[in-house]
Amino acid sequence: MTKQMALGAFLYPTGHHAAAWRHPEAQADAGINFKHYAEVAQAAEAAKFDMLFLADSAGARGEDWGALARFSTHYVAQFEPLTLLGALAAVTERIGLVATASTTYNEPYTLARKFASIDHISGGRAGWNLVTSGNEGEAYNFGRDRHPPHDERYRRATEFLAVTEGLWDSWEDDAFVRDKDSGVFFDPDKVYSLDHRGEYFGVRGPLNIPRSPQGWPVLVQAGSSEAGKALAGASAEVVFTAQQTLADAQAFYRDVKARAVAAGRSPDDVKIMPGIFPLVGRTEAEAQAKFEELQNLIHPDVALSILEHRLGITLRHLPLDGPLPTDIPVTNAAQSRQVLLLELAQREGLSILQLGLRVAGARGHWQVIGTPEQIVDKMEERFLNEGADGFNVMPPYLPGGLTDFIELVLPELRRRGLFRTDYEGRTLREHLGLKRPARHHKHTKAIDAAAEHTAAKTSAAA
Repeated sequence: MTKQMALGAFLYPTGHHAAAWRHPEAQADAGINFKHYAEVAQAAEAAKFDMLFLADSAGARGEDWGALARFSTHYVAQFEPLTLLGALAAVTERIGLVATASTTYNEPYTLARKFASIDHISGGRAGWNLVTSGNEGEAYNFGRDRHPPHDERYRRATEFLAVTEGLWDSWEDDAFVRDKDSGVFFDPDKVYSLDHRGEYFGVRGPLNIPRSPQGWPVLVQAGSSEAGKALAGASAEVVFTAQQTLADAQAFYRDVKARAVAAGRSPDDVKIMPGIFPLVGRTEAEAQAKFEELQNLIHPDVALSILEHRLGITLRHLPLDGPLPTDIPVTNAAQSRQVLLLELAQREGLSILQLGLRVAGARGHWQVIGTPEQIVDKMEERFLNEGADGFNVMPPYLPGGLTDFIELVLPELRRRGLFRTDYEGRTLREHLGLKRPARHHKHTKAIDAAAEHTAAKTSAAA
């Protein structure tokens, strides 16, 4: 078999289960423990994972410090992810480094510069997970009294991405000659400004860092709503998503690939990597026991709070052993995740509390419990049947959940020829089989633009 799957290691501080921090083997202070992150990153690199993946939110949610805070509804107190990636770049050599950053609460110039810097520092291993922010509380940290509507966030994201790509193309690859004898540092004919004026941004450029080793950091996108899929088809190179069934995974896969083709791209230009929450044991009983151990650590109020956040409604006034209401309005947060959970509850006949406990486990992602062979059977089915190009592995707790996957699941994947035994390239693009983007934006020369700007100011003053 020549086709092999991509694998990301999604590092939520103590693991993805809501009660992971309470597990006896978990590093409870993981969010601010760099040694923990370094050891986990190095283990994933030794296992030849394509990339590390870090989530983020630009603010704690309201329930994170309220009455339930003592139960830790969400893990709080953790490193800013781009800072963490810079540090991890120094203690790893080959594994890709992907971090989440919001287009709703950042500026293109700043973010373009940071990711280009990480790509240089890491030797071409950076990736940006573009999100529009599902945490409505972030608005209050940026001088706003409300979170922008869903469609507006995606309009801003589309323009944000176009500006960022233009800034990454500020310099031609060979612009910096740095000739000590002639005194020429860079070729002025190979630097360009963006001179962008749009609905949300005004950015002149150029970016004050050379074009990065990958041309652009790899573009990752995590939205699965209609607006999210439109953005993914047009621009994303990796799509992180969540589907519960093979049929749903296939429908999403084919939809996004078709959108990529409609945008003039190849289907291979975008890799679909859904999340998988694996609980693996040497026997089914052992795997189930590991799952029950974690589930028993969930406080029911925490499960309910997480579910309320995901659905965007209050449920505490309803019988927890009863069904969800039928008139749930569309959320302004993560719309695709809301739909996924509503479909899951209906398909399996789950009560409010049962759904809450399910969400608190895998947080709405594909949960697979079993032996290595059983888990690989399900991964292989999706991979070979247009349901995934790979998976973002979401360990239930860290470091043990990742260690189990590396020691038990990876050997079976390799036995079937589904995953690499060693890296063949050095950049994240090479790991994923993605092309290095050529410069394709047309810009005005930066020096000419600066001269025109100065002339205009002088004329206005006169």
